[in-house]
Amino acid sequence: MKHKEFEMVKLKNGLRVLLIPEKDSLTTTALVIVAAGSKYETRDINGISHFLEHMCFKGTQKRPSPMVISEELDGLGAEYNAFTSHEYTSYYAKAKNEAAPRILEIVSDMYLNPIFNPEDIEREKGVIIEEINMYEDTPRRRVQELFMEVMYGDQPAGWSIAGEKEVIRKVKRDDFLAYRSKHYLPQSTIVVLSGGFSKKDMVNRVRKYFGNMPEGEKSGKIKVKESQEKPQEKLFFKKSDQTHLCLGFRAFDVFDRRQYALEVLADILGGSMSSRLFNTIREKMGAAYYVNAYTDLYTDHGYIAMSAGINHEKMKDVIRASLKEFSSLKNKLVGEKELKRAKEHLVGSLFLGLETSEQIAYYYSIQEIMNKPPIPPKELERKVRSVTPEDIRGVARSLFKEQNLNLAVVGPFKNISFKKLLRV
Repeated sequence: MKHKEFEMVKLKNGLRVLLIPEKDSLTTTALVIVAAGSKYETRDINGISHFLEHMCFKGTQKRPSPMVISEELDGLGAEYNAFTSHEYTSYYAKAKNEAAPRILEIVSDMYLNPIFNPEDIEREKGVIIEEINMYEDTPRRRVQELFMEVMYGDQPAGWSIAGEKEVIRKVKRDDFLAYRSKHYLPQSTIVVLSGGFSKKDMVNRVRKYFGNMPEGEKSGKIKVKESQEKPQEKLFFKKSDQTHLCLGFRAFDVFDRRQYALEVLADILGGSMSSRLFNTIREKMGAAYYVNAYTDLYTDHGYIAMSAGINHEKMKDVIRASLKEFSSLKNKLVGEKELKRAKEHLVGSLFLGLETSEQIAYYYSIQEIMNKPPIPPKELERKVRSVTPEDIRGVARSLFKEQNLNLAVVGPFKNISFKKLLRV
């Protein structure tokens, strides 16, 4: 598959190579992304996708320790990292164009040849547990996990990506090998090259490194079960100087054609400092420092939500004010001036977020790994600009119903419920 902005090459074993050449780029990013995340886990290995990501940095046969890997990458002046989500895990390195062959070889080695030294596994358990502790001590992050829990409950979509401490403590080397053999397969792997690289040379190198990648049958993930008949809430007690809340509605998956209207709607609600929620909750009420609204769409579910860190005493007022703003979008068409501003903000943010080779690599690779045909930024801009006031009101009316409404709260609240306020 060839496109003006990108090209897809498929190896005989099914592995995809996504090429995004940028002739004026000073850097090249080599990224490997795989369809393996927390939604592919079972309860007894919850957290293993994220743990496995860590272990790929701990050593290979060729580079037997994390220090050897980091010293080599640092010596190239590279930037490198990895990321685990609900639906995928990715590994990348970015460096000046001349170093592109080297970073591709290093990232390939880490991805294909981790040794899973039992001593390293035991040591890394402490690191993972401290990472979990860090998230638990970060209410702004914790409330997002709590929101997923209240919506999806005891199924992979409702579990923590980092996992539970008790599970992490029990994971053994064989668990990594078994999980990897089910998911780290050529047909579920994409190698992405973005920037000022030499196309012919780098494709040949990908063939050399990944052409003999062991094949196997990919394990799927359990489809998310949507089950809700009335508003739901979940409160997590924490002594704090600020209450963090997340309030939102179940939506649809990433393949739904209404996603562009929903993105514009979210921007109008809380995507910028000129948005409705920011103006109401921060500027008029003085109740919060941060307040925003956003969408999160996956292959088989999704949601739209707002979040804020607020004054404890203003909790009820903020819930009421937020739901009033959600409801207003069902009842009144958005004006042309506000709509134009939201579209310009969305499009501007999109292009500002694609200034570097690794941002471009992620933009295309995430679409592909989620089984969406990648579309160039200009095409995405066209779709955003085509959204009408009627589209926004239509999606608001279909989603903003009490049976879709959920609230998560982290703050100093005991023996209290806010369910009576959850009305739209």
